Amino acid sequence: MLGFFIRFYTIGTTPKGTSGRNTKKQVAEVLNSTGIYAIVRHPLYLGNYLIWIGIATFVFNLLFILLISLIFWIYYERIMFAEERFLEKRFGEEYLNWSNRIPAFIPNFSLYKKSLIPFSIKSVLRREYSGILSCVIGFCFVNVLRNYKIGEELFSKNMIYILGGTLIISIFLRIIKRNTQILNEKNRS
Repeated sequence: MLGFFIRFYTIGTTPKGTSGRNTKKQVAEVLNSTGIYAIVRHPLYLGNYLIWIGIATFVFNLLFILLISLIFWIYYERIMFAEERFLEKRFGEEYLNWSNRIPAFIPNFSLYKKSLIPFSIKSVLRREYSGILSCVIGFCFVNVLRNYKIGEELFSKNMIYILGGTLIISIFLRIIKRNTQILNEKNRS
């Protein structure tokens, strides 16, 4: 849950043209330096890590948790490096001053400055429903494997309700996102 709260706050308080799922090229119209970006340089990746670790912890195996941490580091370290080089080229001295003060991954809460952008629940609903669904599917998958191993009923009623409810909400939000302008806001990604 903490990983999602970090992601929600980050996405809900960042302007258009930043902190997105940029698959083709890096995008940054402004340097985010307030709100959560005042305490940590990579809050979305911190949120992702906490989500990954939440699922890994559900396995109850320390070696698996360490393996997931290593895989996460190998995967995201190169992405973070590339993003930081892009920002350094784009914003120069402004970026260097900010990055020299702000930790990359472990937040320093004493540096917090209120976000210039007000929180937007619409941004969170528009951008995070698929991540929540993926996480619920991950937890359900691990639960089914655990139940199989210990010989219990594979699918509990609670698991079916949570998975079904999340799936329905995700489909509903996807339809709204694709077919209406309800979740769109000016100056938001």
